[in-house]
Amino acid sequence: MRPEISLDSLLVLDAIARRGSFAGAAEELHRAPSSVTYAIQRLEQSLGVTLFDRRGHRARLTPAGEALLHEGRELLHLAEGVTRHVRRIATGWEAELRIAVGDLVPWPRVLELCAAFYQVAPETRLRLSVEVLGGTWDALVSGRADLVIGAPGEGPPGGGYTAEPLGQVEFVFAVAPDHPLASAPEPLSSADIRRHRVVVAADTSRGLPPRTVGVLPGQRVFTVPDLEVKRLAQCQGLGVGYLPRHLVRQDLEQGRLVEKSVEDTGGGRHTLHYAWSSHNRGQAIGWFRGQLAAAAVSGDWFRT
Repeated sequence: MRPEISLDSLLVLDAIARRGSFAGAAEELHRAPSSVTYAIQRLEQSLGVTLFDRRGHRARLTPAGEALLHEGRELLHLAEGVTRHVRRIATGWEAELRIAVGDLVPWPRVLELCAAFYQVAPETRLRLSVEVLGGTWDALVSGRADLVIGAPGEGPPGGGYTAEPLGQVEFVFAVAPDHPLASAPEPLSSADIRRHRVVVAADTSRGLPPRTVGVLPGQRVFTVPDLEVKRLAQCQGLGVGYLPRHLVRQDLEQGRLVEKSVEDTGGGRHTLHYAWSSHNRGQAIGWFRGQLAAAAVSGDWFRT
């Protein structure tokens, strides 16, 4: 006969171990003492082992009881998680929300948003990823993300998603203070810039055509993984290029970078979007949409 271990018997075992007696467990579980004793006797008979040393005033676990208690608590924790998960789905809250964050977005803003979300829906798992340029759109249309924050430019054709503007980012052309262009007359021409290496962040798209921004024909290119590495590379004079003002404000103020005006600007202001899968109508994504819509109205996400 196959041994039977029910969640109820594990619950009784755990209560006895914590309270130190069968009577204490019965009180905690609001059961008759005989019911608690019977549950443990059935469990012992099913397993063919003795779980408690009943000598003395306290119920002491045997080595077999200790082993079962350890494994049983893991099962109880898992069962509790499954219960919460099912109840969350039944109420319309997603079990998990995957959010792709563009590297132009200030991370403190994103984490503040996540902290506020966990106050509302602590059982929904959030899975964040970082994407560069068109990688945000690619993550959405490929199904790798349910929501994207900070997608630049226009979305790809084909539909299946909804996009709204989040805010505008101002870009500045910046070079290290010891770079040759730092002392060059302004405004810089395309010919001036073309003679120097440009630093670009690699697009993380997997299926969509990768995007390249700010590269002139014939210009040497230094490709780095993301915007933060691009910022560091330009501070070290490894190349030039456009950077978002809100991310390099301190570098400009403290002299690690020098802002230069250019004739044919690729800077100016560019709109970033938040977008989501049209078929997703869960409450978690609805909450984020509401918060991002409010952020777009306030316009403070990308202020310096």
